[in-house]
Amino acid sequence: MNGTEDQGRSGSMAYVMVLTGVAAIGGLLFGYDTGVISGAIGYLRTRFALDADMQGWAAASALVGCMIGAGFSGALSDWLGRKRLLILAAIMFTISGVGTAIPRNLTEFVIARIIGGFGIGAASMLCPLYIAEIAPARIRGRLVSINQFAIVTGFLVVYFVNALVARTGEGLGGESWNVLYGWRWMMGSEALPALVFLVLLIGVPESPRWLVKRGRESEAFNVLARVNGDVQARADMREITETIAREERSLTQLLRPGLRRAMLIGIVLAILQQITGINTVLYYAPEIFKSAGLGATAAIDQTVIVGLVNIAFTVIAILVVDRIGRKPLLIAGSAGMGAALFLLGGAFLLQKFQGPWVLFFVLAYVASFAMAMGPVVWVILAEIFPTHVRGAAMSVATVALWISCYLVTQFFPRMLEQLQGRAFFVYGVMCVVAVVFVAVFVPETKNKTLEEIEQSWTA
Repeated sequence: MNGTEDQGRSGSMAYVMVLTGVAAIGGLLFGYDTGVISGAIGYLRTRFALDADMQGWAAASALVGCMIGAGFSGALSDWLGRKRLLILAAIMFTISGVGTAIPRNLTEFVIARIIGGFGIGAASMLCPLYIAEIAPARIRGRLVSINQFAIVTGFLVVYFVNALVARTGEGLGGESWNVLYGWRWMMGSEALPALVFLVLLIGVPESPRWLVKRGRESEAFNVLARVNGDVQARADMREITETIAREERSLTQLLRPGLRRAMLIGIVLAILQQITGINTVLYYAPEIFKSAGLGATAAIDQTVIVGLVNIAFTVIAILVVDRIGRKPLLIAGSAGMGAALFLLGGAFLLQKFQGPWVLFFVLAYVASFAMAMGPVVWVILAEIFPTHVRGAAMSVATVALWISCYLVTQFFPRMLEQLQGRAFFVYGVMCVVAVVFVAVFVPETKNKTLEEIEQSWTA
């Protein structure tokens, strides 16, 4: 570790924030790539004459790539390293941005979306994982939550881009211009932030915990010392080394009592984050508002308000997650989501579209999600698994998340068409399930080191 050479070095919070910020750009692209479809889907439906099922496929196709990307990224990140796989994800985002802007038919569009989905799947697992393995324990929840802040920032930015393109198109040739060209500009705009992400990743270090696993202790110590200072870095190195030495090199240990519970909690939380219905709003908000009587451009404008509320309440979550804790936020947020969905479903059934009620219920739901299920689930997933298999274990949970996300996204247009407001009751019931599950099974992890959390499962 060459401790004498590094004697006296203190930690740098600025350095931690820079690394967190770069990694979080992957989260921004996650939100950007998944959110851009909300503005484009209506024009795509007209351009390619899509029915409800094919509309769902156009929106959900990226999630097929997400499932595959998340499935392979865990093992690949344990083999290649977190940094190299993030670079690969950035390349995929860039290819997707260009590819979805120039398709001649739906098949070419879907292929480009699936390529982008590989990047989303990798980033969704790797960005919070990288931040968790860099961050000091005392502020880890806050820093991992910054990734969720970046995700919702990506949604907000692309909502603005979509609205700008739609309004520009209205001035250039009305809806017909947007049907021919507008959605292409929406989809292609992703290439610019993807290139920025790719360039910035070149300058970040590898995860210190991954470096220790690979026997590169000197490099790991240097990273930890820049984060926490020499004294804490030595303590961290001892704890990481001892933990890795005690561990078996097999995912099968996650099926043992204790660690099996961690795996099941991670999988169920990942599924609940999606089947409580968030992507019905984030992907289809304009379609929901059009169902309530708004025109196409006005409906896209309303999504900007959704994005602003999403980002504002995510900031609140970041500020309180390390003080209030993970579990209370999840319970309160899930309860608020359920109440908002039941009220939204009632508004549709009773045709109470006058005034701002539909928008208000959607915003209440998004605010509750942003306070809890959005950021806190990713915090817990980044915390609860053993070091040497954390990448692979997170990959399993993230695959479960993306399968759930795909099912919700694929079938919501049909549900909205056939069930109308009753579709929201289905997701409201899932919020009730989430409240019960968190209250009974999910442990509190605030203020614990990753090694302490790991040891608690086998104690």
